[in-house]
Amino acid sequence: MADYPTGIAQPLEPLVTRVLARNASPYTHSGTQSFIVGGEGAVAVIDPGPVDDVHLDAIMTAVGGREVAAILCTHTHRDHSPGAAPLAARTGAAIIGCAPLTMDDAGPRSDAAFDVDYRPDRVLGDGEAVAGDGWTLVAVATPGHTSNHLAFALPESGALFSGDHVMGWSTTIVSPPDGDMGDYMASLSKLLDRDDRIYYPAHGDLIATPQRLVRSMLGHRKQREGQIARAIERGTHDVPTMVDGMYVGLAAGLVGAARRSVLAHLIDMERRGIVRQEGDTWHRM
Repeated sequence: MADYPTGIAQPLEPLVTRVLARNASPYTHSGTQSFIVGGEGAVAVIDPGPVDDVHLDAIMTAVGGREVAAILCTHTHRDHSPGAAPLAARTGAAIIGCAPLTMDDAGPRSDAAFDVDYRPDRVLGDGEAVAGDGWTLVAVATPGHTSNHLAFALPESGALFSGDHVMGWSTTIVSPPDGDMGDYMASLSKLLDRDDRIYYPAHGDLIATPQRLVRSMLGHRKQREGQIARAIERGTHDVPTMVDGMYVGLAAGLVGAARRSVLAHLIDMERRGIVRQEGDTWHRM
């Protein structure tokens, strides 16, 4: 990803401006990207990020004197939605987008925890929209990373704000019990059937060839499922040992995420009658 500074408004196209939050981590890459959508009139803000006054100030500076008509959240992990409430307090804008969701992950957690304080004024269903001066944002339900995940399409330019479902630096984490590999794969297939011109993810660089990337991500997950099936056939039946064999050289801080991903695959494979669970071990049907 090309380097660019936090807190600086970066125009990407006439209706889209990006502002990077200063919350870089192993799971957020260089940080959460908030997007301002709109021209000279009222605008929308997508994924205002964590509660960080410096980042909120940067969003307000990028907005300038324009009205904020809506604050949209792709999902409720704490690196995406907590900034919505303080931004709404500053602007009077409605919080619109994904449904509220709070739960305790069986963990250990491998990504950001859920925002327990998220309170939307309006929840968008698949295909529902919010519109402003020269722009329309259409909700595209993309569960998998979380059950409440939405992407937002901007039909005026052919852009899709893909949140964490499709990122510009890594495949997304699918962490049970809320993360669901079957839903994730179905959501990728759903995007493959669309004709969006470009993706603006919440983490990582823009995606200029989205269909190619989505097809690659589907192939990667199918290959991973095949690795898991072969590991079981060779006599490896527990998740930690599978991860040790499949993710050679993985940084210690990412082992938890890899284990959650493998578990998500196994749960999906069990649902489809490919494997069965016996305590902490997995076996072919």
